[in-house]
Amino acid sequence: MNRARILILGAAGRDFHTFNIMYRGDPSVEVVAFTAQQIPHIEDRSYPTELAGELYPAGIPIESEDDLEVLIQEQRVDRCVMAYSDVSYQYVMNLASRVNVAGAAFELPDPRASMLRSERSVVAVCASRTGAGKSPTSRAVVSVLRDAGARVAIIRHPMPYGELVKQRVQRFASAEDLTRHEVTIEEREEYEPHIANGSVVWAGADYADILREAEKEADVILWDGGNNDTPFIEPDVLVTLVDPHRAGHELSYYPGENNVRMADVILVNKVDTADPGAVATVVENARSINPKATILKAACPPSPEDPEVLRGREVLAVEDGPTVTHGGMGYGAASIAARRLGATLRDPRPYGAQQIRDLEQTIAAAAADGVEAVAIGTPIDLGRLVDIPVPHTRVRYEIEMEQPDALSRVLEPVLNGVPGPP
Repeated sequence: MNRARILILGAAGRDFHTFNIMYRGDPSVEVVAFTAQQIPHIEDRSYPTELAGELYPAGIPIESEDDLEVLIQEQRVDRCVMAYSDVSYQYVMNLASRVNVAGAAFELPDPRASMLRSERSVVAVCASRTGAGKSPTSRAVVSVLRDAGARVAIIRHPMPYGELVKQRVQRFASAEDLTRHEVTIEEREEYEPHIANGSVVWAGADYADILREAEKEADVILWDGGNNDTPFIEPDVLVTLVDPHRAGHELSYYPGENNVRMADVILVNKVDTADPGAVATVVENARSINPKATILKAACPPSPEDPEVLRGREVLAVEDGPTVTHGGMGYGAASIAARRLGATLRDPRPYGAQQIRDLEQTIAAAAADGVEAVAIGTPIDLGRLVDIPVPHTRVRYEIEMEQPDALSRVLEPVLNGVPGPP
C-alpha cells in the first residue's frame, strides 16, 4: 500500500498533538517531517520514536520551515498540514501558495478532528489573538468552579521545547516542580500564576496521557489555551476572548476566527483601556459571525504593586513576551500602567537582544543611560530571576466582569454537574 506522505507545519506544540491524534498509528499515511516556525532553537531535533510510535522506529525529523520547498521535493510530499497558530490570513495563504507551487496540497484540518473527549466536564478558554487575557480569565473561571465545590485540573497548551520523552506528561503543583522540570521563562510565566493561586497545572507532549492523569484528580477540566489556538479537548463551554486593542483581528487571524465562530461565550476584554469605538467594532464583528454566542464584557486594569516607583519617572517597560512578539502588540500592561502614572517610556531596542541574560544586560544598560525605574508586566516576578539595578514594580492584571455574576451564569452547563461544596 502506498502511504500518503505528509509534512506537518508546526511550532513545537499543536503539530505534535495533531500527529498524535490524527496520524500516529495510521498505516495509510507517513509523516515524513515536522517543520519548525515561531519558536527559536527547535529545529534540528526529532520527534522521538517513544512518542511517535512503532511506525516510526527512527522518530520524525524536525526541519526549518525556511526549507519548505526543498523538503516537499526531496521527501515527495503529497500534502502539508497546517498545525500552528496566531498567524494572519495573508501569512496562511502565502504559505499555502509556497506549498502548492512546490507540488503539494495544503490542508487546514477540522479543529474538532484533534479534540480529545474527556470523562469530566470541560471548560476551554481560548482567544482571537495572543495576549487577549486568557490567563486571568482562566483564574477567574477556576474561582467560580471552586466556589461551587469542583476540583479543577488545569491543562495548559504545550510548550515542549526540551527533552520530549521527559516532557510526555508534566504535573506542576509547586515552585519546586517548575525547577525540577527545568521549565523555560515562557513556561514559568504561564504556570506560576496558576500554582500561586493553588491550582495544579498539567502540560507536556502527549495530551491523551495528560488528560487521563488529570481526570484522576478533577471534577472539571479547564483547558487554558495558548496563542489563539483551538482547544485540544472538546469543551462543554468554550469561552473565547477578543481584544479591542486589536479590533478586526478576530476576523483576520488563524485560527482565532475559528474560536470566535465556535464559542459559546465571547468575552470582550480590556474595555477599560480600549477605545469605545474599537469595543463596538469587536462586538459587531463577533455578533456577525456567531450570533448565538453570549457576549460579555470585562475590564482588565493594570495595577502596579507600588505606583510611586513609576510615577513621573523615566521607565523601561518589560512586557509579556508572546503579547508583543507574535501577538503583534507594541505595548502591554506595563506600558499602560506607566503612562497612567505620568511616566516617560524608554525605547529599549538600542540595548540589545531577547534572551534572559541579554534582558538583564539590556536593563543594566538602560539604567546606566538614565532609566529611573522598571515596570514589570510579565506574569511572573521577573525581579527574582534577573538583577534589576533600579527601583522596579510588578504590574498585575485581573479580570473584572462588567456583570459580577456573568461567569457563573455562562458556566451553568458545567456547574450543574458539580457535586457541590463539601
